[in-house]
Amino acid sequence: MGYPDTFEGFMVQSQDDWTNFKKQEFKPKKFQERDIDIEIECCGVCGSDVHTITGGWGEAPMPLCVGHEVIGKAVKVGDDVTTVKVGDRVGVGAQIWSCLQCKPCKTDNENYCPKQIATYGAPYPEEMGGVTSQGGYASHIRAHEYFTFKIPDSIPSVEAAPMMCAGLTTFSPLYRAGVSPGKTVAIVGVGGLGHFAILWASAMGADVYVLSHSPDKEAAAKELGAKEFICTENKDWDKPYAFTFDFMLNTADKTDEFDLSAYLGTLSVNGKMHNVGLPDNPLPEISAFMFAGNGCSIGGSHIGSRREMFEMLKLASEKNLKAMIETIPISEEGCKKAVMGVHDNKVRYRYTLTDFDKAFPNR
Repeated sequence: MGYPDTFEGFMVQSQDDWTNFKKQEFKPKKFQERDIDIEIECCGVCGSDVHTITGGWGEAPMPLCVGHEVIGKAVKVGDDVTTVKVGDRVGVGAQIWSCLQCKPCKTDNENYCPKQIATYGAPYPEEMGGVTSQGGYASHIRAHEYFTFKIPDSIPSVEAAPMMCAGLTTFSPLYRAGVSPGKTVAIVGVGGLGHFAILWASAMGADVYVLSHSPDKEAAAKELGAKEFICTENKDWDKPYAFTFDFMLNTADKTDEFDLSAYLGTLSVNGKMHNVGLPDNPLPEISAFMFAGNGCSIGGSHIGSRREMFEMLKLASEKNLKAMIETIPISEEGCKKAVMGVHDNKVRYRYTLTDFDKAFPNR
């Protein structure tokens, strides 16, 4: 049928065959008054995409088009849309709808709305079409206005794409923690999330220390703004840093293998270890005594809010912040290469899929 009745995307058919992408049509949600149709220019490749299609985070509806770091051009706007017009360059992240009525939604915490709909793999209610949400490895995406963000002219699309999830996921906790000059911040992990966290925390004025088990990433960490690099493979690496860090942002995907007591012991009194990496396996066993020595705490978060998205884009634009991006033309083979590169930790440090006009010439 084609747009606007159907969109086209590169879809995985089974979690048992997660590297096999097939280009096919799918039906989007019903178009409503505050919806925006976006012709996609490029899409970042997130670790969430891999966790979902491999089954690491559990079962997912199939066939599925993943991708929630979308940049494109608005080609249709609903009658009640006021913040975007046709032709605007916009982005969409990992959340595509919320009720906008509950307490979280009314306090700039819509990313915690109990009725929220994820950008892919989530069921829409019958009044919205009753379909499964499909993501950005596609010709188009249909998004609610509140979860569609105008992109500053100064940020190239391939760089803006990974900001829609990885950028926001790391910016939000740093912003909420009040990271600023005079703060000492530890970033755990130098990957797709971690490299953004280093970039943001440094731009916010903090003294940034990077904790990583990979000594070959030291140069990249310092290029992104780290003051010091600490290799956690070294024996007793934590001892010189007792009571050092006001805030620790853990972006690693292997927290289940951590000696948490070592990490928590580096926090200052009432310091916090905040987790945004979501490993497939449970966290290590925790004892209450781990928190008694310095009054520290541990927590986590889920993406970020619309307000924080715009604060992040403002910071990136004003300070000309550059993430480390590799591009891959979208195709069945390109999608396979990208998800395998993320799965095998070969990307440095984020992939963006490009050349959507060639992949979808008839849209």
